[in-house]
Amino acid sequence: MYTFGVPKLWTETIEEHRREVRDAILDSTAALVTEHGLLSVTMSQIAEVTGIGRATLYKYFPDVDTILFTWHERQITGHLDYLARIRDQRDEPGERLEAVLEAYGLIFRRSRGHHDRDLVAFLHRGDRVVHAQQQLHKMIRNLLAEAADTGVVREDVTPDELANYCIHAINGASNLPSKTAVHRLVTVILDGLRPPA
Repeated sequence: MYTFGVPKLWTETIEEHRREVRDAILDSTAALVTEHGLLSVTMSQIAEVTGIGRATLYKYFPDVDTILFTWHERQITGHLDYLARIRDQRDEPGERLEAVLEAYGLIFRRSRGHHDRDLVAFLHRGDRVVHAQQQLHKMIRNLLAEAADTGVVREDVTPDELANYCIHAINGASNLPSKTAVHRLVTVILDGLRPPA
């Protein structure tokens, strides 16, 4: 029997450590794929760069593909959360719409410039991205409906159709040279959304 208190492991501390290890694995894998290419990265390299043993790595993920898909899902979730925070920082529907479109354009411009085509095609195959696209579409559609109710956005086209227009137009931001160019693109999109004279 111990005469003094035995230290207890706190669930929060263990969970925090696991989260940190998991994030380190995701970040290391993304960096390796960016540096060496999609097909060149092995679990051994990931373990070495992350600073953990291979056995530990396999406790978290079964293979490189799963790590990459998990990393991508974390990126997408972070982007959607960021857009929601941007939206919620504004009061006026038109301002909320403009802020979200500009933030999305900047995200899209940054993310497309950092990944090679093979990685983008790999991560976007199948239904993995569909849910996130639906969430983005819903957010923009709702902003458009709010803005239409206040007279800022045209009502002769449905919010669903206008959301498609906005998303496809913003996808053009991937090749833009600067933040200023993204802002100009958003201005053009907003001009197309205004009610007809």
